[in-house]
Amino acid sequence: MPDSLAPETVEQLLRGRLGRPYLYEEQCGSTQDLLEPAMHEGTVAVADEQTAGRGRMGRRWQAPAGKAIHCSVLLKPPPARRAPELSLVAGIAVADTIERTIGFAAQIKWPNDVMLRRAKVAGCLAEMRDGAVILGIGINVNQTREELPPVTGSPPGSLFVATGQEWPRAALLAMFLADLERCYSEWLAGGLDSLYPYLGSRDFLRGRHVSVNGTSGTAVKIDRAGRLEIAVGHGEVRTVESGEVRYER
Repeated sequence: MPDSLAPETVEQLLRGRLGRPYLYEEQCGSTQDLLEPAMHEGTVAVADEQTAGRGRMGRRWQAPAGKAIHCSVLLKPPPARRAPELSLVAGIAVADTIERTIGFAAQIKWPNDVMLRRAKVAGCLAEMRDGAVILGIGINVNQTREELPPVTGSPPGSLFVATGQEWPRAALLAMFLADLERCYSEWLAGGLDSLYPYLGSRDFLRGRHVSVNGTSGTAVKIDRAGRLEIAVGHGEVRTVESGEVRYER
């Protein structure tokens, strides 16, 4: 397959410990289901096509075969770290990779999306399983506008739609895994606070009218614990730990 993510293409590009071992399927239900907690930390599962890819709130993550990056990474953080923060850690890594590759600024929409030119180009999902975290990442790379899924939340986009050119997925995946390893190491050492300069400056929702779990107001910021602060009026600011966010476009 052109632009393959098969091991013989990707493994030679890897520069760190993530992706060793590297599990690959041309097609699977979800890469999240290819990993088990007993495997070595850093094991990565990749597929050229998912038939039952999933995001938050049970949503499907869809893309034509050979056009996107679908991968899952097995991590084993210590109990002292808050595992749900890894969705934001992965978002920072995706944003870093996109910005260095195409030269456009990327933003992070709390709690787990990466935005490019106001369109969602990536999503990150951290699932706990027997003390381990299976971190799923989907990046829309070479889909045309017609190949993007129907709108179910944030409008979808891809690197191709944003730039008008195709991008090599194997190089993108290898770069992302290196960026994720760096961000993960910083998070292990200092928590989300150590990565906050790369998170706060990319806050997509800041200043927008939002609604989360029945709380409506103006998004103030993602705080240093990974929560969303919302100004609800009369000087009151509420902090939301998690939930489904709606925003004015």
